[in-house]
Amino acid sequence: MKNEFRISDMKLAPEGCRRIDWAWEYMPVLRLIAEKESSNKPLKGTVIAACLHLEAKTACLLKVLHELGATVVAAGSNPLSTQDAICAALVESGIHVFSRRGMSADEYSENIRQILEWDPQIIVDDGGDVVSMIINERMDLIPGIMGGCEETTTGIKRLQAMNGEGVLPFPMLAVNDAQSKHLFDNRYGTGQSVWDAILRTTNLIVAGKRVVIAGYGWCGKGASRRAAGLGARVIVVEIDPHKALEAVMDGFEVMDMEEASKAGDVFISVTGNTKVIRKEHFLNMKDGVLLCNAGHFDVEVYVPDLKEIAAEVKSSRENIDTYIMPDGRRLHLLGEGRLVNLAAGDGHPVEIMDMSFAMQLLSCIYINTNRMAPGLYNVPYELDRKVAELKLESLGLKIEKLTSEQEEYLSSWRE
Repeated sequence: MKNEFRISDMKLAPEGCRRIDWAWEYMPVLRLIAEKESSNKPLKGTVIAACLHLEAKTACLLKVLHELGATVVAAGSNPLSTQDAICAALVESGIHVFSRRGMSADEYSENIRQILEWDPQIIVDDGGDVVSMIINERMDLIPGIMGGCEETTTGIKRLQAMNGEGVLPFPMLAVNDAQSKHLFDNRYGTGQSVWDAILRTTNLIVAGKRVVIAGYGWCGKGASRRAAGLGARVIVVEIDPHKALEAVMDGFEVMDMEEASKAGDVFISVTGNTKVIRKEHFLNMKDGVLLCNAGHFDVEVYVPDLKEIAAEVKSSRENIDTYIMPDGRRLHLLGEGRLVNLAAGDGHPVEIMDMSFAMQLLSCIYINTNRMAPGLYNVPYELDRKVAELKLESLGLKIEKLTSEQEEYLSSWRE
């Protein structure tokens, strides 16, 4: 049965509109694309199903999709990243929203089922759950789906696995792998937002502490750099020898988790894998450590193991659960082990998400105007470059252009 929306409280809409207006002011790239395409209505007649973190910056993307002609249905991609005021404001704007902060796992799945009741033609996914549900439960929708885009590292890994097994039934653009996304969103966005959430949640100093970063991809690099900038001594845990060497040459210590678990004061996982910090590591830890996850799913800091070995659990502050060990040691888990920057903060800075959401907007338009075979594709280079060019334009910056002589020199093997 197709419903119009399911949210917490429509009366929160004015507060949501206020937050969205603030974000929109700092999203010049999205604004420029919206202004250019407004008369064309390139998404007219399409139904777009989005599963995203429903906060103010995401709302700006969803509203632009709607203004460019699409019917937009949205589900929250994380129970603790959904902001109820934003959901109310989106519904008031004509977008069909199915989410609330603190929803159960069953509600989360049901909300995705609700957006699929609208027979979407384009998918905007965050973590691959919509595509996964279509394959597992709603294969009847596949003939009508033109394709979609995925914005997370975890989601791309899942799509790669689907594609490798030959079960990915329509084309998906890997927005996360676009330079305009991962070079900025993953590095600068995650780096700042993770530490913003930790600082506002704990009110503790970082300088002098030993911070363990599990995973030295773009997100791990960003979190490590910001930790070092705050005066921390950074330890990196990696499985890739090249990334481990890179961490060493960036000035950080490298250990395995067995050794790091004995040394760290703050732990941040950004791997996209499961059980990265688990029972044997918790048993090694010092009293008072902070445990955070910045990977997509809440499986990296393995909470079932914490619950198993703890003698007592209490809430110490908002978004901090303290697990008290039988010997009295206290291990503090932030944001229930979910994405700490969204569960305990407001997510990435507005200007960063401006670029990422501009990339998703252009991807939706591209999917709607180009027919491709099923599979996982890189975002076309011209779209990726366009986002970077528009960002530079919004900053009033110019870059150098090749002369015809330089172009000829680069394209020739003759001196």
